[in-house]
Amino acid sequence: MIVSTNKASYPDTLIVITGPDNGRSKFVEKDKVTRVEDADGNLIGYNFFNVSDFLDYDKLPNGQVHPNQELVDKLNKKVSEAGFDEKLELGKPTLVYGYVETCEPHPDSDHLHVTTVEVADGEEHQIVCGAPNIAQGQKVVVALPGTLMPNGQQIWPGELRGVDSYGMICSARELGLAHAPQKRGIMVVPDSFKVGDEFEPTKCDELLASGQISL
Repeated sequence: MIVSTNKASYPDTLIVITGPDNGRSKFVEKDKVTRVEDADGNLIGYNFFNVSDFLDYDKLPNGQVHPNQELVDKLNKKVSEAGFDEKLELGKPTLVYGYVETCEPHPDSDHLHVTTVEVADGEEHQIVCGAPNIAQGQKVVVALPGTLMPNGQQIWPGELRGVDSYGMICSARELGLAHAPQKRGIMVVPDSFKVGDEFEPTKCDELLASGQISL
């Protein structure tokens, strides 16, 4: 679930995205809440208007909002009052440390690789990666579906050259780190980092600056 504001373009509005937009969205508006659905009628998000009526809007950041249970409960109350049936749920972190268990050449590309990445205890995902330095055995930062990247890119399941990909293995630049090198490549974190833990930008940037994290 991606929660965000755009205070310049859409004041007093909170945007919640629960799935990818395939370009044929439909909208149902009730009582200052708009349900956004795809062409098949599946929920892909909500837009909440006049949110200062029930939230301290001025304290919300401009951009991504990291929700807590209190915020989710308030949004679900508005969803219910508007007459919609779904409930939003507070999910696990989507930007986490992962371990590259396998790394094989893509069958239809001379530069892509198909990886299997452990992202939590017993949870593995297939991710297609184009970084030149990707390799088996690395600890990396993984953006799982439902991640909003610093540049505004949304991460959802997809495919690259006909191979399914469930997330993205990130570079320091994609993560918006101040000391990110300019050359291409995913960021490799120390082996001591625990698989499944949430990405810590300040810690990683300090390690980059000191040379303890490499491409």
